[in-house]
Amino acid sequence: MRFLALLICVLSCFSIAVSPKETAIPGRGEGIYRFLINNGRDPKIHFDEFVALNKDRLGKNNTLIGGVSYILPSLTPETASPPENDDANSRRKKKEPLFGKKYDEYTVHSDNLKGATFYLVSGHGGPDCGAIGIAGGQEIHEDEYAYDIMLRLARNLMTEGATVHIIIQDKQDGIRDGQILKNNKRETCRGKEIPLNQKKRLQQRCDAINKLYNHSKGGYHRAVFIHLDSRSTKQQMDVFFYYQERNATGKKLGETMRITFREQYQKHQPGRGFTGTVSTRELFVLSNSNPVSLFTELGNIKNSFDQRRFLSSSNRQALANWMCRGFIADYKNSKK
Repeated sequence: MRFLALLICVLSCFSIAVSPKETAIPGRGEGIYRFLINNGRDPKIHFDEFVALNKDRLGKNNTLIGGVSYILPSLTPETASPPENDDANSRRKKKEPLFGKKYDEYTVHSDNLKGATFYLVSGHGGPDCGAIGIAGGQEIHEDEYAYDIMLRLARNLMTEGATVHIIIQDKQDGIRDGQILKNNKRETCRGKEIPLNQKKRLQQRCDAINKLYNHSKGGYHRAVFIHLDSRSTKQQMDVFFYYQERNATGKKLGETMRITFREQYQKHQPGRGFTGTVSTRELFVLSNSNPVSLFTELGNIKNSFDQRRFLSSSNRQALANWMCRGFIADYKNSKK
């Protein structure tokens, strides 16, 4: 019996260590170079790895075959969202310590979001860890995964030229590449201790957003709240979005994000479908934050299938990439 219990534990741990490979089907006329760029990979970094991963699926002289699903190299923040402009003079190197030592340096490689301002809030934090799930026999906490994905999104937005205010901060964690992210209570609201009382905690982050927003001039401003949901262990769910009640601009943002996710799933997992929704809900942070706001639920932390979406660092990066694509599309739509 002891041996059987040990075997089950080992297999359980192993099951979360293996995440599905991200795949995509090439568009008409795409070669490997363009295919990699269109899927958020840098050909200079990922070309050889791509060929090695797909050597049995490529045509003569490493050509892509229409209708074939190809494995994409894994992403990290270092290799995500490569610049299409290879002119080194167009790149601006910057540094953000909150990203951690491994990823604190980043390059602004485009002006896709120049003039856009974001206020990013990961759910819970400090004395409140949020929802709790179990993966491989270990507890996983909502605030840690929401924070990691939020940082990845912040970094992506900054590389596209945006101004980003990170509202919830942990000066030690940074972006992490592990699967089980250990919980701590170090998070602050821009350096201020986070209250235990829920209403005070939510009011604090709204006040931080509004203070920054009220001192800014016009332009494109978006507040983004990132959470993981907690439901029955059997309930699988797609990413879904809430917007501010009676806010047509917020609704349009949510719809743009939903369309972006649906397109990305169609590209990377053809036939899977996407059932994520966009709706309004009277949430405190939506009602009390002044910028146009989007509240994002990334999945059910208790469902083992949904857990794959954020246990894998590559999948967390993919979520950040897709959200960034959605914001770029929304920003461009706002100028029409």
